[in-house]
Amino acid sequence: MNDIFAKLDALRSKTTIPTGAVEYIIVGLGNPDKKYNDTRHNIGFCVIDQLAEKLSVKIDRSKYKSLCTEANLGGKRVLLMKPMTYMNLSGQAVIEAMNFYKVPIEKVIVIFDDVSLDVGRLRIRAKGSHGGHNGIRNIILLSGVDTFPRIKVGEKPHKDYDLADWVLGKFSDSDKKTIQPLFDTIKPLCELLVQGEVDKAMATYNK
Repeated sequence: MNDIFAKLDALRSKTTIPTGAVEYIIVGLGNPDKKYNDTRHNIGFCVIDQLAEKLSVKIDRSKYKSLCTEANLGGKRVLLMKPMTYMNLSGQAVIEAMNFYKVPIEKVIVIFDDVSLDVGRLRIRAKGSHGGHNGIRNIILLSGVDTFPRIKVGEKPHKDYDLADWVLGKFSDSDKKTIQPLFDTIKPLCELLVQGEVDKAMATYNK
């Protein structure tokens, strides 16, 4: 019997779960009103919700001008966030959480829609300009730098659409099927990013 307990203690020592301070912030961008639910512009919210489900947590805390929760991912303690400031003021929520946890901008991972990528495609970048995306523009404006990793999710129009109408429209059933595999990708992808493996993440998922 003592041998069994000894083995259990040894196993626990090898599988220590981090319970300390938040080391990374993972942000999905979107707009909070119900009318924006499941729209293309809110794909960041959708991806964060899927990640939370895979991590068995609920994004139900109202703090830092966002809905958020803490979770363990890839051996790190992370904060999952959905800013409630509306897209154009996303930086307010991000900066508030960064200041509270003293997390540097390089450890803030932002997930958002990109109209230059085909539906269902991902593109990971270690840094870069806002590329016309107002949520990213505001984060760069308030933080003063663009050196944060980001995950872009494709929503390129199939033909000539008014861009505002397109991003605030909903995905077709066909597009939903195309996007579905992305949700299985997001957990291992974010694990690489929080382990500092940005180059490996880009090589693996930038198709």
